[in-house]
Amino acid sequence: MLAVQALTVDIRASRILDDVRLEVGERELVCLVGRNGAGKTTTLRTIMGYLRPVAGSITFRGRSLVGLRTHEIAALGVGFSPEESEIFGDLTVAENIEIATWTRTTARSAAERVERAWALFPELRAYAARGGTQLSGGERKMLSVARALALDPELLLLDEPFEGLSPAILPALSQSIAAITRLGHGVLLAESNIHHVPEHTSRLYVIERGEIIFAGKPQDAQRDATVLRIIGGTVS
Repeated sequence: MLAVQALTVDIRASRILDDVRLEVGERELVCLVGRNGAGKTTTLRTIMGYLRPVAGSITFRGRSLVGLRTHEIAALGVGFSPEESEIFGDLTVAENIEIATWTRTTARSAAERVERAWALFPELRAYAARGGTQLSGGERKMLSVARALALDPELLLLDEPFEGLSPAILPALSQSIAAITRLGHGVLLAESNIHHVPEHTSRLYVIERGEIIFAGKPQDAQRDATVLRIIGGTVS
C-alpha cells in the first residue's frame, strides 16, 4: 500500500532523514519507534506533503505522493493525526468529526463514516456537543484519530497517539487502533516509548538520527543490542 524508498529530507541545510525505507501493507499496524528528535514526525509529515524530500520516493498504491499538496494526499485516502492533535477548538466534538467527511468522497456515506468513528471511540459520543477547548489531552488525542478515521482513509498516519495519556486511557486507544486495522485500514504509528507499541503490531522500524537502524518483527528487536541500547526495555 505505502512504500517509502531512500527518503532523504533536509531542513534549513541540515539532514534530518537519510535513506529512510519502510512499507505498510493492507490491514497492517506498522510502528516507527525512536527517541525524540530521531525523525519520526519528519517522516510522517513528509509522507503527508508538508515537507518535500531532496531524494527518494513515496508511493501510495503505486502513485507517487511527492509534490502533491496535503489535501490532495488526503483525498487519495491517507489520513493523518498529528502529535499535537490539532483539533478545531471552536467546533464541537461532533463537528470536528463531521468536517473530515467533506474532504473525501467514498462509497460510504458521511453518516456511515461518522457512525464508524463514534463506534470505535464511544467515549467521545457523550461529549458530542462539547467544544474542542473543553476536552482533556487524552480526549483530544482520541478526537484527532476519530476525525482522521471519518475521512474513510485506506491508510492512517498516527503521530505519538499515546503521548501524555493517562494509563487508564491507553488500553482503550490501543484497542481502537487494533479495530481500525481489522476494518481494513493500514496504520503507520510513530512512537517514542517502546512500551506503548501495541501487541498487534505487524512490523517495527527503529529510527535513530534520521536513519532506519532496525526493520523486522517486534519480538526480534529484543535480540538487537543496538536497538535495545537506543530505545531500552523489551518489546512484547
